[in-house]
Amino acid sequence: MGKELKTNAVRILERNKIDYELITYECDEFIDGLHTAELTGAPVEQSYKTLVMQGKSKQYYVFVIPIAKEVDLKAAARSVSEKSVEMIHVKDLTAITGYVRGGCSPLGMKKQFPTVIDATAQGYSDIYISGGRIGTTIRVNPLALARVTRAVFADVIS
Repeated sequence: MGKELKTNAVRILERNKIDYELITYECDEFIDGLHTAELTGAPVEQSYKTLVMQGKSKQYYVFVIPIAKEVDLKAAARSVSEKSVEMIHVKDLTAITGYVRGGCSPLGMKKQFPTVIDATAQGYSDIYISGGRIGTTIRVNPLALARVTRAVFADVIS
C-alpha cells in the first residue's frame, strides 16, 4: 500500500491491530454513498455513511448509518440522551472533524465524539465505511469499529 493512502482512519485500525481492507476508487470530488458502492462493488446494504450532528447541548455526535437510509432525528437524539439533534452545516464539517464531505470517516476525527452505529450493522460480519479521504473505502468488522470508536449500537434510521 502506498504511503499516500495511509489515512488517519487506516493508521488507527493498524495501531489497534484491527483487520480491514482498504478499497480505492477514482474520484476527485464528492459523490454519494450509492455511487461509491457502485464504483467499489461493495454491497449497498452493507455500506454505511458517516453523519455529524449537534445536539441541543451543543455537543457533537457521529452517526454511522446505511447509505440508502435516512436518520430518524428523534431516535438519534434518544440514543445520545439529547432533546434534539440536527445535522451540522457542510461548511463546518472540516473545521469540526478534519474531514471533507464524501471523505468523512468515523475513525480519526480531530476529536473523539460520541458515536452511534445503526443497529443493522450488527447483522453483518463486515461493513463498508469511508476511508477518511475521497476515493477510499474501508471494509471492517462493525464490532471492531465500535470498539475502536467507543461507539454504541442503536436503532437510528427511519
